[in-house]
Amino acid sequence: MARLVTVITAVHGPSAEYLADAYKSLLEQDLPHGWDWQWVIQEDGETDDVAPHVPDDARISFGQGRHGRAGMARTMGLSRAAGEFVKVLDADDMLPPGTLARDIAVLSGRPDVAWTTSRVLDLLPDGSTVGFDQDPLAGPIERGEVLAHWKAHDFRAQVHPATLCVRRDLLLALGGWMALPASEDTGLLLALNAVSRGWFVEETGLLYRKWPGQSTHQAAHSHEIEREARMAVIQARAESLLALENWRLDAG
Repeated sequence: MARLVTVITAVHGPSAEYLADAYKSLLEQDLPHGWDWQWVIQEDGETDDVAPHVPDDARISFGQGRHGRAGMARTMGLSRAAGEFVKVLDADDMLPPGTLARDIAVLSGRPDVAWTTSRVLDLLPDGSTVGFDQDPLAGPIERGEVLAHWKAHDFRAQVHPATLCVRRDLLLALGGWMALPASEDTGLLLALNAVSRGWFVEETGLLYRKWPGQSTHQAAHSHEIEREARMAVIQARAESLLALENWRLDAG
C-alpha cells in the first residue's frame, strides 16, 4: 500500500466553489515513489451547499458536522485521516506544484523535525501575487522561535500556519486545532513550536486567496476584546507547553 499524506480542508457554503481550484492543485502534485494523497474535506455545517462541489475521486473523504468554525471542522476531519503526515489546505487556497513532495522529503528524511511551513504568496482578485518580505531562512525552526517572534511583532508569526504539514501523531497528541472562533491555526502552530522542532521550506508552498468572503476579512475577526482574549489563551498555552517540555528535558 502507498504511504499517505492527508490533506485536510474545512469548508462552508461561501467557499465551496473554490474546491475545484484546490482539487486541480492536488492533481498537479508529483509525489515521491510509493506515496499518494488523501483529501479529507469537512463541512462546517450540515447543508446542501458543499457536496455538489466535492470532486468524484476515491481519494476524497467528505464529511459534515455541526457548525463550529474551521478549527472544529478540521479536528472532526482528523477522525478520517489515514496519512502519517497531515497537510492543511483551506478551501479557497491552492498548493503550487511540488509542495507536498517537499514536505514529505523533510519529514521523511529528518526524524528530528515534526512539522514544516513554507513561503506564501497572496493571490489577489486580479490574479497577481504578493509575497511576504520577512520570511525566515530556509531550514530548522527551533523550539520557542515562533512564539518569541509572535510576541515581539504584535502577534504575527514569521511563518504562516496555513502552510502547515505535521506528523499526525503529534497533531493528535496536542488535541488538533484550538477551540477558538479564529486564530485556531496560529494556536496549533505555537503549540507545535513549543514542544518540537520545525522546518521552513523557502519555495512557495501556498497560494493564499484574498477575497471579500474569507473569514479574516470579516469585522468580527478584528474585534479588539475577542482578539485580546484569543491571543492571551494562545500565548498562555504555548508558554505552558514550552515550560513543561523544558522541565521534561531537564528531568530526563
